[in-house]
Amino acid sequence: MPTINPYINFNGNAEEAFTFYKSVFGGEFGKVIRFKDLSSAGFPIAENEANKIMHITLPIGQNVLMANDVPEHMGRVNENENRSKISVSAESRGEADNIFNGLSVGGTVEMPIADSPWGSYFAMFRDKYGIEWTIEFDPKA
Repeated sequence: MPTINPYINFNGNAEEAFTFYKSVFGGEFGKVIRFKDLSSAGFPIAENEANKIMHITLPIGQNVLMANDVPEHMGRVNENENRSKISVSAESRGEADNIFNGLSVGGTVEMPIADSPWGSYFAMFRDKYGIEWTIEFDPKA
């Protein structure tokens, strides 16, 4: 069956954000490619963009969270737009609490983690990088 892996664009802070995500989820980066790694005569890279992230991956369970820094010449990502949320299905209330407590630090909580009207343990928030998340533990799943 196909898997869906979220891919996030950042304005130069992808590595910082992914280091933060790694501190919450654990694991190791699957790939880290910087723009300078691809620099050539046919693909010149500006000095101020050389160390930015061209592609980074963080395996989380059966999925992979991926991202890059958008080169400045392509314009800025609107960090306040209503993006699609990344949904995390936790295996326990404790795991849901740990993920929520880690990812929501410095962010804006829209719905604190609590029992939901539909029977799951749920939270919704925007992290400190502007990425929108939902965390859910469904004891019936």
